[in-house]
Amino acid sequence: MYSEIVPHTITAAEVVALNPIGIVLSGGPSSVYEPGAPSLDPGIIELGVPMLGICYGFQVMAQQLGGEVAQTGQREYGSTAVQLSGDGGTLLAGAPAEHTTWMSHGDSVSKAPAGFEVLASSASTPVAAFASDERKLYGVQWHPEVKHSEHGQRILENFLHRAAGIPADWNPGNVIAEQVARIRAQIGTGKVICGLSGGVDSAVAAALVHEAVGDQLTCVFVDHGLLRQDERRQVEEDYVAATGVRLITIDAEKQFLDALEGVSDPETKRKIIGREFIRTFEQAQVDLIAESAADGDPIRFLVQGTLYPDVVESGGGTGTANIKSHHNVGGLPEDMKFELVEPLRALFKDEVRAIGRELGLPEVIVGRQPFPGPGLGIRIVGSVDKERLELLRHADSIVRAELTLAGLDNEIWQCPVVLLADVRSVGVQGDGRTYGHPIVLRPVSSEDAMTADWTRVPYDILAKISNRITNEVAGVNRVVLDITSKPPGTIEWE
Repeated sequence: MYSEIVPHTITAAEVVALNPIGIVLSGGPSSVYEPGAPSLDPGIIELGVPMLGICYGFQVMAQQLGGEVAQTGQREYGSTAVQLSGDGGTLLAGAPAEHTTWMSHGDSVSKAPAGFEVLASSASTPVAAFASDERKLYGVQWHPEVKHSEHGQRILENFLHRAAGIPADWNPGNVIAEQVARIRAQIGTGKVICGLSGGVDSAVAAALVHEAVGDQLTCVFVDHGLLRQDERRQVEEDYVAATGVRLITIDAEKQFLDALEGVSDPETKRKIIGREFIRTFEQAQVDLIAESAADGDPIRFLVQGTLYPDVVESGGGTGTANIKSHHNVGGLPEDMKFELVEPLRALFKDEVRAIGRELGLPEVIVGRQPFPGPGLGIRIVGSVDKERLELLRHADSIVRAELTLAGLDNEIWQCPVVLLADVRSVGVQGDGRTYGHPIVLRPVSSEDAMTADWTRVPYDILAKISNRITNEVAGVNRVVLDITSKPPGTIEWE
């Protein structure tokens, strides 16, 4: 199987060298007509390898095969109904005649290539899916890989197992065995450190490396002052108890807050946080070497819990847009002295959770809501200081407590709580005028963070959260709800 986010980063000759049994093309800009828009090496289509085009990949295939892509000005973003033409063929077999998909496009395929069967259409897209069973070429305008596309999993399974003939043998155990072998080959007898953030990504990455090299790994937990309430205790007690890994905790709040002083630009904040993480680990390396001076073997490797969505959103590849630089991808300093170990880089969050459970990590860690490495620093819209962090930390703890009490932890993928620190609004509390900050609630449902929809939290729970925050958190007089899907918005505000 071969998957490529940017069509023009690989040639037909390179594909042949990979010896793939199926190709998936996705990603790219909003229009095949944009200057410098990625195209597809014509030789790839002629290889005879089963191919599935998704969204931009679908349009590139249509254009290159002789179909037509029209600039109609009618965009489709988010939830979109499609209607099947006939039984849906091999690709859409088993999907109902009309169902909901998740779209994200401006241009539309107006005419299918000659010899291709039109499988589906939507209100604004006359050709929303096509197929040629004879050539084993398929495409859909929507994103079947995301949670909000009904029957999307079925469509992917149809392509993989029926069209491409790939056996259904993926499982967490296979991934663990493969990654453990790769980690051992990369690290050898060297020493490695891992930055634990408290989130599931770094926890699973560390557990994989520990499985591979054991005591060669030392985990470093940086308390940078941007953590949620009780974050440090959970890492120091729950994770260590579950894995037996060696953990060193570094108090670096002053270092990070000094570096972030007066900085409001989100990209700059992310890069500063990424830089300070690396500097902290480099100092930890010095301290550990001094601890075992007789050994003389420097720590050359750094483990990160980088996932595929981090790479994509950070512009990971020629032609991909930099949506936001994740601190562990676009925020890394150029003079970094470590060789990175990233065993989760090609995986999505749901796959990471499955691997964590297979490794025996406790559910309190594997099933927790995602939390970004930069922490509350990117949930403050504006500059970061200790007072603003304490305000947001208090509001966040209220939201998490109420959602847990309501039994919504398994329904909500993530609920960022955002402080609009540079915004104030007039309110009234205790018969007096207030001029306080708004707090934004961003509950979302997702599976892999590539797309998301806002979660319909019951009004009575929202009301209770709002009342508690405005009553208990000084400086806040307004609570608002973000009801934007992804796309067009991202899950985090910064």
